[in-house]
Amino acid sequence: MFGAPSVPTDAFGIHFDNPVGLAAGMDKKGENIPNWENFGFGWIEIGGITLHAQEGNPKPRMFRSTKHGALINRMGFNNPGSEVMSQSLAKQKAKKWASVPVGINLGKSKITPNEEAEQDYSGTMERLWEFADLFVVNVSSPNTPNLRELQAGSELDRILIECNEVNSRMAQASGTNPKPILVKVSPDLSDDQLRTVADSALAQGCAGIVATNTTTSRPAEDKVMNQSGGLSGLPLRSRSTEVIHMLYAHTKGALPIVGVGGISDAESAWEKIGAGASILQLYSALIFEGPGVNKAINKGLNRKLKANGYQSLTEAVGHAHRS
Repeated sequence: MFGAPSVPTDAFGIHFDNPVGLAAGMDKKGENIPNWENFGFGWIEIGGITLHAQEGNPKPRMFRSTKHGALINRMGFNNPGSEVMSQSLAKQKAKKWASVPVGINLGKSKITPNEEAEQDYSGTMERLWEFADLFVVNVSSPNTPNLRELQAGSELDRILIECNEVNSRMAQASGTNPKPILVKVSPDLSDDQLRTVADSALAQGCAGIVATNTTTSRPAEDKVMNQSGGLSGLPLRSRSTEVIHMLYAHTKGALPIVGVGGISDAESAWEKIGAGASILQLYSALIFEGPGVNKAINKGLNRKLKANGYQSLTEAVGHAHRS
């Protein structure tokens, strides 16, 4: 339908025909897994999914500001829970599945105290392990009370240790390799806090980091902007790029980064690549720019690669640090 040009790249031991992925939150229940690639996505991320089913926050919980090119959501991880998701994904996979990589976003159930968070994340991961090419540990949504506290080093270590144990055990049982585990960070953390998250991710053998989640900051005050929740879209572009740049420099490129936040065209996509992102995700741009946005971005990335003399996207990652 809107198939995108090939911009092949590799990250986390996975091959991507193009780097532009669908961010979590759009296909929360994984109901459209076989079809997103028809819109030109090189990979998709479903969820967030929690161990227990939950309805999420009261409606209305999604707001749109055309003036700012932004969305504000306070969904609250509304999803049917890991057990029902396992059953529905099994049925879907038996019929038709994506030919592009599929990521699963892991959230924490609201009823689970932070002290038991590792059981929530790892329990969901175990139930859904067979359906994912990679997992994203989401400890940065602003819409679950106290969730962001889990980004602290010792808290995050506890979660990742448990997820790594499940990952190794499931891989051994299936005779395959462990799945890449990534951590999704908040743009509202200080740079020092973000470095601590990166250090924990490296210490626990994570495959990468997703930078960034939505923000609680606002570019202005008005009827929409005064709504509580996480903001995505154009106002997030600058800060998410700053975070990518800083994390890439701090880890010396040892922790591949998924760049997300304010990507709407080839220029903003190239900005993320230059800062250090290996692959990309978008969400709000699909709403504001329409389904042709992926094709336009990938065509533009091919032009950028040729104009700058790069043979591959992998070669271009972090070029802003070298220029």
